[in-house]
Amino acid sequence: MSKHWYMLTVTGEDKPGIVARITRTLFDRGMLLGEASMLRLGGNFTIMMMVAGEMDAQALEEALSQVADELGLSLHIDPMQGGLHRHVPPNFIVRVSGADKAGIVAKVTGVLAQDGFNILGLDSDVAGSEDKPVYIMQIAGIASVPLETLEASLSSLRSEGIDVNVSPVEMLVG
Repeated sequence: MSKHWYMLTVTGEDKPGIVARITRTLFDRGMLLGEASMLRLGGNFTIMMMVAGEMDAQALEEALSQVADELGLSLHIDPMQGGLHRHVPPNFIVRVSGADKAGIVAKVTGVLAQDGFNILGLDSDVAGSEDKPVYIMQIAGIASVPLETLEASLSSLRSEGIDVNVSPVEMLVG
């Protein structure tokens, strides 16, 4: 029998028991969990996880639809090329802050993309007050260019009031 891999995405209003119900349903049907990311954003909860098993996409959707409906969640399932242990560690962390205005993410990620920076993870938040919101973002990724190249490329954003700092990630082994 072949194992099918899926990317499962679930979103909805945050409430206790979402993870328990979804993962129990998967477990009860012999599905295995791979990598997962689960977080709360603006009062909503989202799950993205790799799942694998013998079920086809339709059977998986039928199994999870009842739980999603009961909890008021949106469910999306995509077949994917799966596999565990494909994690790639970042070699750079980019920290960004500035007055919250449209375009910060597009500008920073655009500059990074020009240097061949591959984003592995991006987290952001808005701090400050309603009168003076501050956008804060942290990006982990991989680039083959040296630190100095990334710093030089991002320096143009500072004139727009965007504070950008790049740090190499030190990998500790042992």
